[in-house]
Amino acid sequence: MAFNPFDIPTTAESSLTLFDLQRIVRSTLEARFSAPLWISAEVSELKLNRSGHCYLNLVEKGASDGAPRAEARAVIWKSAYATLASRFRTATGDELRSGLRLLVRVMVTYHEVYGFSLQIVDIDPAYTLGEVERRRRETIARLKADGVWDMNRETELHRPTLRIAVVSSATAAGYRDFMQELARAPYALHTTLFESLMQGEGAEASVIDALRRITEDETRYDAVALIRGGGSTSDLALFDSYRIASHVAQFPLPVFTGIGHDKDVSICDMVAYHMCKTPTAVATTFVELLDGEMTLIEEYAQLLRSSLAERLSREKIHHERLAAELSRSAMVLLTGLSHRLERAEESIQDGARRLLRQSRERVDSLATVVESFSPDKLLSLGFAVMRGVRSVEDVCAGDNVTIELRDGELEATITKTTKRE
Repeated sequence: MAFNPFDIPTTAESSLTLFDLQRIVRSTLEARFSAPLWISAEVSELKLNRSGHCYLNLVEKGASDGAPRAEARAVIWKSAYATLASRFRTATGDELRSGLRLLVRVMVTYHEVYGFSLQIVDIDPAYTLGEVERRRRETIARLKADGVWDMNRETELHRPTLRIAVVSSATAAGYRDFMQELARAPYALHTTLFESLMQGEGAEASVIDALRRITEDETRYDAVALIRGGGSTSDLALFDSYRIASHVAQFPLPVFTGIGHDKDVSICDMVAYHMCKTPTAVATTFVELLDGEMTLIEEYAQLLRSSLAERLSREKIHHERLAAELSRSAMVLLTGLSHRLERAEESIQDGARRLLRQSRERVDSLATVVESFSPDKLLSLGFAVMRGVRSVEDVCAGDNVTIELRDGELEATITKTTKRE
């Protein structure tokens, strides 16, 4: 068997105490790892002690199930913590916290009581920045591969946009700023708060639950405002979450985001219908949308007034033209009727004169006929007239009658009457 310099011969008679073994392990590790090492690991826990020391738990997760395949305790002593934390914050805009993946320079230490641990003596902020960016890029690529990247931007915004579902913490300054900005607007916007945690443990599930509750009655709302005021990079990292961004991207209503500060752009901002820089800017956007609606209404009203005025002017001209044509037609008709009446009057007068003439001629003719049958005419022709007797039945024998002749009268007595057959 090959010689191993680390072999420690022991027997039942010459055994080691636990303390001896721990001292050997300690001296072996310290001899093997006498110089600091750069290692990468994820911070699963971080606690800042009141004394100023920072205690961490570092893990290396498996690629498949995410379960830890290596784990170690670590510490940043008070003498180094303030400098390292400040430098990390300045470079990344983030605080040292759990969930971050760090590249740290460590001293391997071993204690007979507390066991194996790592003393962190330096941190490379550039590694963390690159890791955060790598995760962001992976999330963006995954959303695009899912085919949901542009879905929320393609939703139709209901107009006018008056009913707003708000996802925020009720006590957040950003929510207060949002509501104050809406209160200054001259419009009756209706908001409904779906309260959610916006940082810390459980925030991801809380935001997703708020979005789910909105979808249960989505017809009551025109749009969603997802707002959170400024915070550290670690606080705002929530909105780079794949799960939240996927829900926002596929949300059936347009989502307006106002997350963090002017310079902050989260993945939720990227997939939302409209990204605003701050919660106040979201409120301003809703007000500006309504300003646009009012401007459009005023333009339509002005266009309607102009169209009506133009239509009325055309109708007036048309009516005046019709009135003129009607007047001319009436004059032509009246002139024609007048001529017809004149001709009818002349015709009636001619007819009346002709009828009078004919009637006069008939009367004259009848007068001549009548005159020819007058008693005087008859008497002048040699006839005798016996007045008051028209038939032989009017007299009897012995009656006295007067017979009138042309030149006188005769008194006679009826001696006999004979009736002609």
